[in-house]
Amino acid sequence: MRRQLRRALIATAVLLALGSGLFLAFRQRPVLVETEQVVRGRFEAVVEEDGRTRVRDRYVVSAPVAGRVLRLGARAGDAVAHGDLLAEILAAPSALLSPRARREAEERVGAAEAMLQQAGILVERAAAQQAQAAADATRVRALHARGAAPLQQLERAELTERTAARDMLAAERRRHAAEHELDQARALLASVDAAEEGGPERREVRAPVAGRVLRVLQESEAVVATGTPLLELGDPAELEVVVDVLTMEAVGITPGAPVVFDRWGGPAPLEGRVRLVEPGAFTRVSALGVEEQRVWVVIDLVSPRERWVTLGDGFRVDARITVEAAEDAVLVPVSALFRRGAGWAAFVVADGVARERRVEVARRAARSAMISTGLVPGETVVVFPPTALADGTRVSSAR
Repeated sequence: MRRQLRRALIATAVLLALGSGLFLAFRQRPVLVETEQVVRGRFEAVVEEDGRTRVRDRYVVSAPVAGRVLRLGARAGDAVAHGDLLAEILAAPSALLSPRARREAEERVGAAEAMLQQAGILVERAAAQQAQAAADATRVRALHARGAAPLQQLERAELTERTAARDMLAAERRRHAAEHELDQARALLASVDAAEEGGPERREVRAPVAGRVLRVLQESEAVVATGTPLLELGDPAELEVVVDVLTMEAVGITPGAPVVFDRWGGPAPLEGRVRLVEPGAFTRVSALGVEEQRVWVVIDLVSPRERWVTLGDGFRVDARITVEAAEDAVLVPVSALFRRGAGWAAFVVADGVARERRVEVARRAARSAMISTGLVPGETVVVFPPTALADGTRVSSAR
C-alpha cells in the first residue's frame, strides 16, 4: 500500500513538473516597452520660432536735391539731436534752374504741409488713447487691490497703458519728422529761388529726430540723385521683436500673449508681450522647397532695459510664444497617444499588463498633452507603443 502511494506521489510530482515546464515554455514572453507616469502640473502650448529685433521707428534721411554730397562725418552708433547737421550737398545748378524743379519743389512743400497736419491729428489721437489707457489701468489696479479684478485683466490693462505710451512717443516723433520734411521742402524751394538769382547752392541735411545713426548708406563724397538714401536714424532703446510664424499657428496667438526669448546672447531669458499679429500673410519657401503661408507677429520687450542694453537692431532671438496655459492639468507625453478611430487612446500598464484605454485630449503641445478624461495622475502609460502591442499583452518596462 505504501509502495503504491509512493508511486502515485512520484507520478503526480512528475506530471506537475512536466506541466510547469510546458507552461513556462509556451507562456507569452513580456514585451519590452518604455513607460512614463501620468502627472499633474502646468500645461503650456507654445509656438517656437526664430525672430529678430528691430528699431520701432526708423527714419531714412535722403538727399533732398540732386548734386554732389560731401563726405559724411557721422558714423554708425553716433548720437544725434533733432536738427543736427548730417550732410551737405552742392546742388547741381541745372537741376534747380528747370521749370520742373520749381514745380516739384512747390508740390513737395504742399505735400509736407499735409503730412504735418496729419501727424498733428495722430498726436492728438495718441494723446487721447494714452489718457484713456492710463485711466483704465488706474481703475483696474484699484479693483485688483480689492480682489474684484483678476490678475490677467490687470496685466492686459497695464500692457495697453505701456503700448499707448509708446504709441504717443512714436506719434510725436512722426510729427518731428513731418516738421523736418516741411523744412527740407521749404529749403529746397528757397534753393530754387537762390539758383534763379545766382545765389549759393549749398544744401544742408539735418536730423529729423533725436536718436542714433543706425547705418550710413553713403559714406564717401559722390554725385547723388534726388531721394538717394544717405543714412538711417533710430532709437535702439525702442526695440521690438518680429517673428514670422505659420498662419495655422498664428490663429491661436492673441495680443497680450506672454513671450520668452531664449538664446539671445544674455545670461537669462527675456520677457515680452505680443502687440500685434499682422492681418496679411506672405508666402515663403522652406529649406525643403515647400511653400508656407506665414505672418509677422510683433512683440514688445517688457524686461527692464538694463537687462538687454547690449541688444541692437537686427539681432537674432529665439521666441517662445504662449498660446494657451492651464494650471493643475493632467499631463501625459504625446508619444503615449495614438489614434483609435476618430479619437485618441493610450496603453495603461497595470500589474504588468497593457490595457488599451480611450482618452479625451483637451489640448496638445509639442511634448505633452492635457487630458480631460481617461487618465489619472500616478498611472503608468506606454510611450512609443510598438505595433505588436495589443490590449492584454504582458509588458516589461525598459526603464
